Amino acid sequence: MTVRNLTLEELEAGLDEIRESPRDHGVLAMIVRRPAVGAREVVEQGELDVASGLVGDTWGSRGRSPHPDTQLTVMNSRVIGLLAHDEHRWRLAGDQLLVDLDLSAENVPPGTRLALGTAVIEVTGMPHTGCGKFASRFGVDAVTFVNSPMGRGLRLRGINAKVVQACIVRVGDVVRKVQGG
Repeated sequence: MTVRNLTLEELEAGLDEIRESPRDHGVLAMIVRRPAVGAREVVEQGELDVASGLVGDTWGSRGRSPHPDTQLTVMNSRVIGLLAHDEHRWRLAGDQLLVDLDLSAENVPPGTRLALGTAVIEVTGMPHTGCGKFASRFGVDAVTFVNSPMGRGLRLRGINAKVVQACIVRVGDVVRKVQGG
């Protein structure tokens, strides 16, 4: 299947829908584990752990000392929906949690805590930007789009977070702000 990457103009045309993301109560749309470099596993439920992040993900074992503020990456499902065209391609973003929630810097600044079911994660200040792999999967215009000043303010590429209260999370769980923001 050949997928055509959207142009910058086509991506910008999708901003209105992205800006309509819920601000306080959203939903966990997808959970993706990375069990090995380049591998993606979509799961209906996952265990969030304070020490290891998403259990079964390789975040903590990629040959370098992992930064605790990059334990989880979270991306807005409306953004990846626009970039990927097809839900089967969402996993290619490399983010573990895809949520329908406004992840803008204004709405969820660093220190904001988000409950996913009874698990709690905290937004960190580490920037999350598009890399070469992201560009190869979604196009150079996608990287320009998410890394533009507007894209960074809306955090179109997503956010980094860490687990502060462990629990099992499930696709469909409510995601809500519980502190900060």
